[in-house]
Amino acid sequence: MTMRLALAVLFAASIALPVAAQVEKKEVAGIRNYSRVDATVGCGGAVDPAAMATLRKEGFVSVINLRLPTEEGANVDAGRAAAQTAGLKYIHLPFNVAAPDAKVVDSFLAAVADKSNQPVFVHCGSASRVGGMWMIKRVLQDKWMLDRAMTEAKAIGLNNAQLEAFAVQYIKSHQ
Repeated sequence: MTMRLALAVLFAASIALPVAAQVEKKEVAGIRNYSRVDATVGCGGAVDPAAMATLRKEGFVSVINLRLPTEEGANVDAGRAAAQTAGLKYIHLPFNVAAPDAKVVDSFLAAVADKSNQPVFVHCGSASRVGGMWMIKRVLQDKWMLDRAMTEAKAIGLNNAQLEAFAVQYIKSHQ
């Protein structure tokens, strides 16, 4: 019994480690909780408008902002202007965790699937909303198993139980 448990834990770790290792965290000035998921997407929390030029230098062609314009420090208009000045396409999809809207998720999935938006940088305040939305994308568009997508989402920044429950329900209702 103990050997089976040890093997099960080892197997689970061997699956989870490559997913977590895929999310590459690094410090980027003006971007909270920056991570690079793969060649087509980067994620983060709050972004100082001045960091938009850095995102362009990192190779991104578009930015998806999930923050509400009423959030403290959101600076949506300044972010949009800085992104456009840097030559980035700016997509604002405000997502409210307290009152999640499936239409925003639909728009997000369409935006990240659009090859003309890639590579894309997706951000919110902390990266929790990004993790939740990315989890939905992984399961529905990339056909990942929920557990694997959840592990990656948490590595990105998903840390809100209400958002996690919404994401799981959205996935179940759209499979």
